[in-house]
Amino acid sequence: MNQEKPRIAIVYATEQGSTRDIAEFISDELTGRDATVELADIDHAPDLSRFDTLVLGSAVHNMDFLPVATDYVRTHRDELSSRDIWLFSVGLGPALRGPIGRRAGRIVPKKIATLRDSIAAHDYRAFAGRYERTGISLRTRILYRLLGGGHYGDLRDWAAIRAWTDTIAQSLRLPQPRSTTIHP
Repeated sequence: MNQEKPRIAIVYATEQGSTRDIAEFISDELTGRDATVELADIDHAPDLSRFDTLVLGSAVHNMDFLPVATDYVRTHRDELSSRDIWLFSVGLGPALRGPIGRRAGRIVPKKIATLRDSIAAHDYRAFAGRYERTGISLRTRILYRLLGGGHYGDLRDWAAIRAWTDTIAQSLRLPQPRSTTIHP
């Protein structure tokens, strides 16, 4: 029996590059599991009619997706509602520690929850990105520390990203990977 490979579009909106890096990692992982994957930034998103599944990622600013990602979802709501959609965001929340920070980091911001629910997304996951001290105001640095922010730099949890990607692969009944993507 000849079964067609799942067709997956991975589309991302990034501001500083962390979301792009995570989207590339997810693309490599799913390609390694025998899916047909097309990766694109949101300004060059492919025609959705060619895909069964969409993985959409955005950086988070002010507790919301970037405006270009929100506009994309609103513009394509009908098309998205009829597909298997997986959403992820990249922001500071998942990197917070301490009792207040962990609790705050688990909350799905209201605007993101509304967007997720408007297209009946299969799943939504938040990941930490890179957070550099340069250019951050003293007030923001103090708030970061109070919420349990421990350090600056690359805060991405590649094992958590791989586990979420495995969940997508299992949902699509993809085979086990031929090899594991090496990442920092």
